[in-house]
Amino acid sequence: MAVYVLRVWLPDRPGGLGAVASRVGAVGGDVIGIEIVERGGGRAVDDLVVDIPGEDLLELLLHEVNQVDGVDVEDVRGLDGPPPDLAVVALEVALGVTTASTDDVRLAALVDGVVELVHADWVAVVDAAGVLVASTGVDLPAEAWIVAFASGVSTGADPAGVPELVVGPLTSGGIVVAGRSSAPFRSRERDLVRALGRLA
Repeated sequence: MAVYVLRVWLPDRPGGLGAVASRVGAVGGDVIGIEIVERGGGRAVDDLVVDIPGEDLLELLLHEVNQVDGVDVEDVRGLDGPPPDLAVVALEVALGVTTASTDDVRLAALVDGVVELVHADWVAVVDAAGVLVASTGVDLPAEAWIVAFASGVSTGADPAGVPELVVGPLTSGGIVVAGRSSAPFRSRERDLVRALGRLA
């Protein structure tokens, strides 16, 4: 068996999700998890966790799902096993951030937690003085770029126009910034990063 997360756009109307599930079933697969990540404009963006008999069926699965009227697959991500419960993961990350014994441990918990929760490629924290104080991930931009971006956000620039980036202001005056190249960040993911920033 192979497990994948399919991020799909679908019509936000009764029966839309059922039509997709029917196509998953047509290739011998099963939808084992659903997470709504955004709604608006008559469409919804959902993360569907799909279990199929083998990796060789992935292309057929994507073909079948894309045949549903009004449905588009935005991103596909493989999982090593059953999907974790997002609510439990969020609580564990929040606990790690709020009970950290030092600032360094707190920041490490924050950047690692953001990567885990929103599947970011990289995460960085810039403090109120404009210093990069924590980072993790792959393809991390240059420190000067991260600091300049955080400074722009701090002075009122709107980061919403850059869908591959998400920011969360910290109560201390700093900013956590995350980036991802595979798919734009959606409203639920932006809310998670902002909430963690407030906790940190």
